[in-house]
Order: sequence, then structure tokens, then C-alpha cells
Amino acid sequence: MNRQDFKKTLIVMHDLVMTGVAVLATFFVRFEGPLLNERLVHLPLFLPPFIAFAGVVYWFSQLYRSKWRFASLPDLFNIFRASTILALTLLVVDYILVSPQFLGTFYFGKITIALYWLIQMFLLGGPRLAFRYLKYARSRNSLQRDSSTPTLLLGRVADVEVILRAIEAGTVGKIQPRGILSYRSDDLGQSMRGVPVLGTFADMDQVVQDFQERGVPIRRLVATPSALTPEANPDMLLARARRLGLPLVRVTSLGEGMRNAELAPLEIEDLLLRPTVQIDRQRLENFIRGKRVLVTGGGGSIGSEICTRAVAFGASDLLILESSEPSLHHILENPTLLSSDTNVDGVIADVRDRERVREVMNEFKPEVVFHAAALKHVPYLEKNWTEGIKTNVFGSVNVADAAVEAGADTIVMISTDKAIDPVSMLGATKRFAEMYGQALDAEFMGRNGATRTIAVRFGNVLGSVGSVVPKFKAQIARGGPVTVTHPDMVRYFMTTREAADLVLTSASHAEESRSLTERSNGDERASVYVLKMGQPVRIYELAERMIRLAGYEPGEDIEIAVTGARAGERLHEILFAREEPRAEIGIDGVMAAKPIFADRERVEQWLKILDRALVDGDRGLAERVFEEAIPEFKRRAPAPPLAAPAPQARLASN
Repeated sequence: MNRQDFKKTLIVMHDLVMTGVAVLATFFVRFEGPLLNERLVHLPLFLPPFIAFAGVVYWFSQLYRSKWRFASLPDLFNIFRASTILALTLLVVDYILVSPQFLGTFYFGKITIALYWLIQMFLLGGPRLAFRYLKYARSRNSLQRDSSTPTLLLGRVADVEVILRAIEAGTVGKIQPRGILSYRSDDLGQSMRGVPVLGTFADMDQVVQDFQERGVPIRRLVATPSALTPEANPDMLLARARRLGLPLVRVTSLGEGMRNAELAPLEIEDLLLRPTVQIDRQRLENFIRGKRVLVTGGGGSIGSEICTRAVAFGASDLLILESSEPSLHHILENPTLLSSDTNVDGVIADVRDRERVREVMNEFKPEVVFHAAALKHVPYLEKNWTEGIKTNVFGSVNVADAAVEAGADTIVMISTDKAIDPVSMLGATKRFAEMYGQALDAEFMGRNGATRTIAVRFGNVLGSVGSVVPKFKAQIARGGPVTVTHPDMVRYFMTTREAADLVLTSASHAEESRSLTERSNGDERASVYVLKMGQPVRIYELAERMIRLAGYEPGEDIEIAVTGARAGERLHEILFAREEPRAEIGIDGVMAAKPIFADRERVEQWLKILDRALVDGDRGLAERVFEEAIPEFKRRAPAPPLAAPAPQARLASN
């Protein structure tokens, strides 16, 4: 038994003991003499089953999903609900069963049950609140005693209150909050948990100088999420922090209530996006908790973030399948994974190795599979088209087939906005993989408990390998020039955290419809999900803003050079095909596309021809397959129609 399980067992034992104590205390307060003795005689018969029933009520009332050090109003409400259920149960049993059939009189009585209800709530809630107060008092003493860093907290008072509680609880350490700065003037004059609002962001210079004169130099600025919204003008905030020479960090969290709050350096990319979509964390926790999850390409940008989110939302087991040994080692050493209760393991395997993938899947028996392994850089795949087909097409086929064979509930293929009206090998291979998944999903539709296979499309992820933002940052650090392929190039962007959460959200929606069959009006369940990417960003303007955020002037201090579009690139990305019906699914941040695809038999024929094209090194043949399968695919040159595949053609397993 690990430490977490031991602590939870102690809490369960505490609550069960308090249940027995509450009943005894109620009798001793309410009765005396013969009335008390009469009830104590029957207590050994009544108390054990009642305590067992109470344990079930406590479990379903979610008394054990949060730690005592974070006891709050939702936890007290859960205690109120559990105590009320127990009291009502006693009332029903006492008035319907015990009184008329056994004792001929009431064992408890209405007043006694009301007294029990009060005592039970006190005995369950009191120790939790007392424990939280002791933790709070100890953390306050530690703040005064330790050499914590004098800090200004930035943002709306409501946001700051949350981080102050995290500091008091000890989840954020080495910070001594000395004051609050808000971008809203109506917050002035307020105080939050003893920390005053000293001014607005515009007053930062004066507030820092005042502390300096009092001999308490401010050493750090902590920005809450509200400080980074467009309304707060975060560009100016970053400029002020740099002028004062103060490190500016932002608050991140892996859970509700900042219970796993962390501080991270504020990066330029944190200021480049629209406000991120609010994620329904309870939905994701309900979907992932207790499940066996497998992630292919788990060492990559998106794959690694999906791994950390699966762990954060309570997966019981996580297996990371990765072909790169350094990438696998790096993700397995991630502190979030190491400190979790999830059983985390990794295997070295290539999705192009069909038998190896089958072996891994059948041994692990995943319930949810996230297929993030892919080759994704447009220029490389234009030159090395065979590798793109082997990985993005046949690798996806191998993963999907193996997951179905292993009995997975849901398979999620990570796709791209370049899969729509594709003009590159990347887009064509990803769209073909989507089509195989759709055909597989349709084949099992209507069967109870059948595997769901979906694809999730989204655009560029900030900070990922090959992303334009790290490239621009490196070019700015070298003094330029910053290279842009075309002045009118436009792209969608989102953070890896938001992308991973919305991928999990799409998977949760797909699982809800596992048993949904085709309806009479012809509508079908969605098998392609598209993340809402907000407004597209003009890359040239992105370069200009990044240069200014770094403290330079574009065109004067750092030049922007236009190098010309590369092979396979287009100016604008598309999220839906023209003929693809789209639908809202009632979840913020995610839309769905109704499936349009060939049947599996036809897809298998195309796969055989692709296999032949790989063997012969015939790019024209491969492109003709994509052109027939994806009519909107724009080939490099027209070619004669496809010939039927040779009888000996085989489905590639390499």
C-alpha cells in the first residue's frame, strides 16, 4: 500500500468511527436511565450494518476525492448531503420498519434523529476544518520564518485570492505576497486575505520604488490568468517588468482550486493567443479516471501533453509507445508522471512494425488509445514521401487494427487542418488515415460496446517541435533576420495544454455515443472532431509582435525577410472540407464533422495499391491513389487512371 492509499484508508476509518461515535453521543445526550439502557442493548445489532451503509453513502457523496488540507465549501456540502441521507434513512427505518414490526416503539424518534444529524455533521466536518486551519497557521508561520521572496501579485482580486490560498496551503512556496496590483481601478482599496491592493498595473513603478525605500525590495512578479487577458494589456505588463528588471512568472494549475498550482516563466507565446477555452475538468476526470491509456508518439509535443493530462485526470495505467529512445526517456522522467498515482510505463516500438504494435496492444489491453505518432513537417515529407505513407498511413492502420483487436473502447487519431483540401503529402496521408478510421468506425456502428475510432483535427501548436514561434525566438535572440515564407501566410494557433484537453474532450464525447446507431433521418454519429482555433493569425504580424515583445523594433533593430513559400505549403488553412457537414455537439471549443468516406473494402484496395507504390518507389501511383480517394487533393501533374491492384499485392506491415 502506497502512502496515498494509506492516508485515504485512515480517512475512511476516521469517518466510520465518527459515525459510531455520533450514534452513541446522540443516545447519551438524548436519553438516560432505562431509556438509554434499552437502546444500548440493541446497539450491537443495529450499529455494524448502519456503519457499513454509511461508508457506502460517504463514498458516493465524494468525501474522499479531496484532501483535508483543502477542505472547503464543496466538501462541507458533501458532508451535509451524506449526513442528510443517513438521517433520512434512519427516519424511514425507524417509522416504517422498527416501530410497527419489532419494538412497538420508536428506536430513535424525530428529535433524536435531528440531534444525530447535527452531531454527525460536526464530527465529520470539524476535524477537516481544524486540520485545514492547522495547516494554514503553520504555513503562515513558515512564511514569516523562511527567507521567502517579496512578491507582487498581478490580476483581479478573485484570481489573486486563489493563489493566496495555494500559498497558505503550501502548494506554492518561497513567495511572500506584499501587495496586489490589478488592471481594474474598481479593485483599489480592497484587501484579500490580509494582502492589500496597492494600485493598478500603471502604478507598478511607483509601488516597487515605495517598497525599495522601505527596505523591502520586490524580487518577483506573479501574474494570475486574468493579468494575461487582452483587457489587461499584457504586452505593456511584460515591458514594465523588463524595464524594472523583475522576473515575471505566471500561475499554472493541473487541477481545480490551484491544488497543484505551479509557477512558470512567462514566455512570449503566452501572450500571443486568444483566451483559451474553459475546459470541463469534471467531464475529463469522469472519462479518464481509472482507465488504461496508451499513447503512441508519447514523447512528442502533443503526445507528451496528453500523457500528463491523462495522469492529472486519474488514469489507472499509462503506457507510452515511442520509437525514439531519448524522447521516451525524457517523458518518463517528467516530474508530473513520476509523482502521480498512475502506473506509468513505456515501450520502444515503431508504429510501422505491425506485429510489434499488436504484441504491445494485446499485452497492455488499453481502454483508450491516443495515436499521436506521426511525421508532420511538410517540406521533409514532400522530399521523403515514402516515409510519410509508411508512418502516417500504414502506421495509423497498424495502431487502429491492433487497438480494435485488443478490445479498446476508443481510438483517437491526432490529425491536422492540413488534411482538408490537401496540397501536400502530409495533408494527403493524414486525410487518408482519417478515412480509414471513419471506415473502421462505420463497420462497428450499432454494436454495443464496439470500439469507437475518431480523428481530431487542429492547427499549429505553440512551442511544439518545428513550430514557427520557437524558430522566431531563436532568430530574434541571434539578432535576426526573422524569416517569413510569405507576407500573407495565415495560420491557426493554440497551446499544447488546450489542444490536449480538447482532444480528451472529443474522446469523451465519442465514448458517450459508442452504442449510437444510424438514425432514421440519415444522420450519423460524428467520427471527425475539429477544435475551434479562434481567429487565424497572420504570420508576418506574429513576427512583428514577437520582435516588439522582445524589446526591439521590426525593420529597424531586427529585419523581417520574406523567403518564399515552400513546396506543399498553402497560404490559408481549412478546418472543414467543402462537402463535409459540420455540427455543434454542445461542448465549448469542439465541433464535429459528419463522416464522408469510402467503405472499408474500397479503402483496403487503395492500401494495396499504396503498398505497391512503396515497393516500386512510384510517387505518381501513390498520388493517383490519393487523388481518387480524396478528390480535392491537388496533385503535382495529371496522370492516367488507376489500374486494378495485382493479385499478389499485400497490405504493408512495415
